[in-house]
Amino acid sequence: MSTLAHTMMTAARSADSGLVGPGELDRYPYTGSSTDRVGAPVWDGPDQDLGRVGRRAAGSRGRGLHGQLVQQLGQMIVSGDLGADRPLVPEEIGQRFEVSRTVVRESLRVLEAKGLVSARPNVGTRVRPVSDWNLLDPDIIEWRAFGPQRDDQRRELSEMRWTIEPLAARLAAGHGREDVQARLGDMVEIMGHALGQGDSITFSRADAEFHSLLIQLAGNRMLEHLAGIVSAALQVSGGPVTGCDRPNEAAVTHHARIADALATGDGSGAEAAMRQLLMVHPDVERVVPAPREH
Repeated sequence: MSTLAHTMMTAARSADSGLVGPGELDRYPYTGSSTDRVGAPVWDGPDQDLGRVGRRAAGSRGRGLHGQLVQQLGQMIVSGDLGADRPLVPEEIGQRFEVSRTVVRESLRVLEAKGLVSARPNVGTRVRPVSDWNLLDPDIIEWRAFGPQRDDQRRELSEMRWTIEPLAARLAAGHGREDVQARLGDMVEIMGHALGQGDSITFSRADAEFHSLLIQLAGNRMLEHLAGIVSAALQVSGGPVTGCDRPNEAAVTHHARIADALATGDGSGAEAAMRQLLMVHPDVERVVPAPREH
């Protein structure tokens, strides 16, 4: 088996991006985490970064060889290793990655749905230009964030969060679901304990769930569809090891203020606390000026 294929088969997912239901707080332990073709793709090359994107289980990609091949090809396209209008020959892909024709076909279908490739009769499958990509797809967000476009991606995600989350916080204050309110409080408690333990992975998971729950609580179905963007932003905004936001006391404090404002129905307070929280992140500080004092 080739080294590249071996890498693909062993790049298992280590984190789960799905929302957690009530009664599943044990998922957040209070302990430290340990043919002469012009422009044909060049498959052989450095593979030291191929494992970086295996941080999140993506339901759209699935598991096993199919999901891993989607990850491999997706990252190669987004990184520019497979440039726009490059032909993707299924037979070559199958041989290089030692997978069946069925796995290749299904993987290319997933990439086509994301706008990364197009398949046309008498033309074959080719890589599409960036303008055709679904840039809101969480997988593409992830691949861009850990590739050459990482700086642009993180800046764009910060700008998106600044647009989405303060509004979601204001709207959420008008929906007094006690079960969700309690869950938000649980996440703040977990984040605080994880910070004290130096457990950045647990902090990241609780942080991501807090923001996803808040957007759901806003009661706006269109905003709900953007929850995946926020989740992806939290996972790619930090360091290359954990992929989480940088844990600090200020972040925990602002999360607690948001939860308290929501519990009392204070929409303005929740919005203001969310803006302060987003300002904690250095990527946002470079993009959005602090609000003026009046």
